[in-house]
Amino acid sequence: MTLSFTHHWRDELPDFYTELSPTPLDNARLVWHNAPLAQALDLPAGLFAVEKGAGVWGGESLLPGMRPLAQVYSGHQFGVWAGQLGDGRGILLGEQQLADGRRFDWHLKGAGLTPYSRMGDGRAVLRSTLRESLASEAMHALGIPTSRALSVVTSDTPVYRERAEQGAMLMRIAESHLRFGHFEHFYYRRQPEKVQLLADYAIRHHWPHLAEDSDKYPIWFRDVVTRTARLIARWQTVGFAHGVMNTDNMSLLGLTLDYGPFGFLDDWQPDFICNHSDYQGRYSFDNQPAVALWNLQRLAQTLSPFIRAEDLNRALDDYQPALLTEYGQRMRRKLGLFSEEKGDNDLLNGLLELMAREGSDFTRTFRLLSLTEQHSAASPLRDEFIDRDAFDRWFSNYRGRLQREEISDDARRRSMQENNPAMVLRNWLAQRAIEQAESGDYAEFARLHQALRTPFADRDDDYVARPPEWGKRLEVSCSS
Repeated sequence: MTLSFTHHWRDELPDFYTELSPTPLDNARLVWHNAPLAQALDLPAGLFAVEKGAGVWGGESLLPGMRPLAQVYSGHQFGVWAGQLGDGRGILLGEQQLADGRRFDWHLKGAGLTPYSRMGDGRAVLRSTLRESLASEAMHALGIPTSRALSVVTSDTPVYRERAEQGAMLMRIAESHLRFGHFEHFYYRRQPEKVQLLADYAIRHHWPHLAEDSDKYPIWFRDVVTRTARLIARWQTVGFAHGVMNTDNMSLLGLTLDYGPFGFLDDWQPDFICNHSDYQGRYSFDNQPAVALWNLQRLAQTLSPFIRAEDLNRALDDYQPALLTEYGQRMRRKLGLFSEEKGDNDLLNGLLELMAREGSDFTRTFRLLSLTEQHSAASPLRDEFIDRDAFDRWFSNYRGRLQREEISDDARRRSMQENNPAMVLRNWLAQRAIEQAESGDYAEFARLHQALRTPFADRDDDYVARPPEWGKRLEVSCSS
């Protein structure tokens, strides 16, 4: 089968990139590939049977039709305008065209120096590529829009961060790598015509139904706002903290993009900071909804030369209702509620307050809650709480709420277990797999990947257990 690659970005946006090829690593070898994703992309198995070196997965060769380039963009980092950024270590190899009309970017991360590397070395390390491959597949299995990892390559090239580490590359697949920062780049260079050119490109390829609409720009931006709101709501309902929500890391299509110092909550800690470089807590878990709106406001500013201020503000006003609607629907499902009542929010907040006081495990608590029987005062969740009286008061109200719905326990349990994962990618699980992989043993990495593909299935291993004490003290930084 012949793979088809297009280059719309290269052909239609000539000032938005620099053409260049990847710089291979020393003694690179393919250590993992994503078989389910490869099958979805109609990739032949032989493409991963690299007899020598790492082939396209390590930037040593290109597939027919690939025209590699590094994209330029800018952005606000930690709330401060950072100027020109761009693909400092990533190269867009091509856009795969599938038979059904869908198109996906192949983006090689850790591919070497580019004109946008700034003070960096253009490389990635094995640790970060393994974390991203695990996280992106975990998010995909949870039903959250995300880029996905297709392959991981390691090497003998030393890369220096806090210590010397193994250089690595990751092939990242996404419908698009369009970022808020792409628009900011040309807005701040006072080239509004190129901002509009990029908007036209986005609409033409990703919102084609709007192409001929006289109000296409405000309708398009309203959808960008809604997609972003829904994405953040989904993050919040599974306890995912991104860690670096800079505008250059925000996907125009509402995808989870650029996994760095991310973290899933263990204990319910709303002010959880997963990035130890985030000294002020700008990107703490509970700040994510507000930060996303701030980022959308920065994007709106770039569109102001050709979208009226009142239309931009009207679209931004849609953010909070879209966020709360998505969050409310998903949290109601997590609680096993099929209808809406006025006191549902108080019921949820009452549980979260109990969890915060006692340091309850976020994922485990909701999973155990799914075992509730509406006519039984006993609950397996009760033993998770020290203050049993407080839990009993809350649980009595919860049971009363369940009894006002005509849903059987079995039906509710099935629904709740489809919305409350048994496992997420806890930092300690990733760290254990990474440490073994760095010593050459990828067995745990492979087992963890397999488990993360079925996060809603019951398990009896330590993948669903609360983390050991050392696992709660892990620090993750932006260095990768």
